[in-house]
Amino acid sequence: PASEILSGLVGSEMCIRDSSGTIHDQELKLNSSFYLAVNDSLIPTGDLLEVENTPFDFVDFHKIGERIEQAGGDPIGYDHCYVIDRGEADGMVTAAVVRDPASGRVMEITTTQPGIQFYSGNFLDGTPGSGGFPQYNAFCLETQHYPDSPNQEKFPTTILKPGETYSQKTVHRFSVEP
Repeated sequence: PASEILSGLVGSEMCIRDSSGTIHDQELKLNSSFYLAVNDSLIPTGDLLEVENTPFDFVDFHKIGERIEQAGGDPIGYDHCYVIDRGEADGMVTAAVVRDPASGRVMEITTTQPGIQFYSGNFLDGTPGSGGFPQYNAFCLETQHYPDSPNQEKFPTTILKPGETYSQKTVHRFSVEP
């Protein structure tokens, strides 16, 4: 008999390492008006919080380190899933744009996924277990469904029923600005 599958597949993960020492001067823009509230263990509570006028607001470009201290956490930093603003769009939408002002490098992420996890390297400690990266020396952007979706009624489902096909798409575009 066919079984339902709880999918927790991550659409795409992109980790960026900054060779200058920290990610603080990288500029980030997220197409998101809401992020998922988390508990002390960083598990979503089921609540969506508005980003406007908070340190989680990346609707316009902000340096990652500009308000990182205000984001709180232990250790301090970002490790949150942002709800991608889709409007009426069914297909690909821009989820994030990252700029390196020093080099002019730009990365744009478009996706069909409903969320994007932004992790600012808070738990990196320079040990082999963290790839040798010191804290805030790299960050990740992961397109995905919302973490803990099977346990949160308000979140989009991650249940794949018999006969259904799981299909998501994420594209990373790289360019250089003068």
